[in-house]
Amino acid sequence: MPNFTALRAGLVTFKGDPFLAAPDACLVYEPDAIVVMGGGRIVDAGPASEVLRRLPQGVTPQHYPDAILSAGFIDAHVHYPQTEMIGAFGEQLLEWLNKYTFVAEQNFAEAAHAQRVAGIFLRELLRCGTTTAAVYCTVHPTSVEAFFAESARFNTRMIAGKVLMDRHAPAALLDTADLAWSQSSALIERWHKRGRQLYCVTPRFAPTSSEAQLEVCGALRRATPDTYVQTHLCENLDEIKWVEALFPERKSYLDVYAHAGLVGPRSIYGHGVHLTEADFCTCHQSGAALAHCPTSNLFLGSGLFRLFDAKQAKRPVRVGLGTDVGGGTSFSALQTMGEAYKVAQLNQTRLNAIQAFYLATRGGAEALHLQDTIGTIAPGYEADLVVLDRKATPLLAFRSEYCKDIVEQLFVLMTLGDDRVVQATYVAGECVYQRGEEETAFRYPAAAAGAAADVPLPG
Repeated sequence: MPNFTALRAGLVTFKGDPFLAAPDACLVYEPDAIVVMGGGRIVDAGPASEVLRRLPQGVTPQHYPDAILSAGFIDAHVHYPQTEMIGAFGEQLLEWLNKYTFVAEQNFAEAAHAQRVAGIFLRELLRCGTTTAAVYCTVHPTSVEAFFAESARFNTRMIAGKVLMDRHAPAALLDTADLAWSQSSALIERWHKRGRQLYCVTPRFAPTSSEAQLEVCGALRRATPDTYVQTHLCENLDEIKWVEALFPERKSYLDVYAHAGLVGPRSIYGHGVHLTEADFCTCHQSGAALAHCPTSNLFLGSGLFRLFDAKQAKRPVRVGLGTDVGGGTSFSALQTMGEAYKVAQLNQTRLNAIQAFYLATRGGAEALHLQDTIGTIAPGYEADLVVLDRKATPLLAFRSEYCKDIVEQLFVLMTLGDDRVVQATYVAGECVYQRGEEETAFRYPAAAAGAAADVPLPG
């Protein structure tokens, strides 16, 4: 029999896509709810007045007054090795890669460095309420081992992979098509579907992989069809011109990936700032997803992602939110939602709070084709939850007094909030982060012991 635990607070979740239906009809809100968890999953959820009558014997809910329970946030695009260079000054994409990114990533040949950064990175995600992410490692297998090992200790559901590059990067960061196959195959064998870990074939972007290596990426995907693919797409205008020069026989940047067999379900493309209507149609038809990374696009001057074009009802594309650290400037899904709102405003559209929270939860799960597993608070789903404190700061406490309804409250949280709003983060039903003293804020859950038993502890 599983051990049952329960949480009590307000609750928000979703029962539909608010870009395709009336937003109010897609939002589920219970001002006083209880969520019961057992065996890593949600076993009951609903109004407290109803759930209290059917609580398992001996279970007393952990009560979070003035808080809102949400499904854990989902980050569809982030680079853990770039944690050490977040906030690097002054460049656009291609110059930024050469000046900062490629320099930092060379450090991950050292296992101790990779372990240290993986530990910091995952704790920053959990501090911000993010329980699942699609993560880029580096070209070094050690970087992947370090990341998955630390994720296994926290029992988080993570998607990650070794970056593949065989040209147009420093020699210390290059592999080959053969190494891409052998090293990725070994990592897939070791980590894919081990516990809650999922593997992602990860060519950095078309300019840094030869056609031979892209073909290997397609072969890796075919060899293990339920793995993921992640890469970058149409982020920057100079990048697009470079791809056109490198692949003159292809119809578009996206066609480079399609030719290699890298367009389909569980394919996640970061940015997509400068996509055509034909590109959107291809993503819709194939089930591929886009990761909207507003803080990065603004910080690097890449452009404004056309979210409402992507989500057109006639051919909606799966879209999640990505922090894209370190081009992005925050690990916080709340801050990312706030910046997505501003990008939408600059595009003469309006992103409401229901749509924004959907993108960070159920929408992100749909982007990852995990909509039946995570991203929703309902019985049967994995119990990844975040507790959001309406009164986390004096300003939020004051402003929240004047919110007329839950939609305004959510909008205030995403425009004024940051990691301080996250009171607690639960992974597979166990609390792994509780806001408080740094040395006691994080804990490895007991449920992770089996998955991580053969993984050495850091330090």
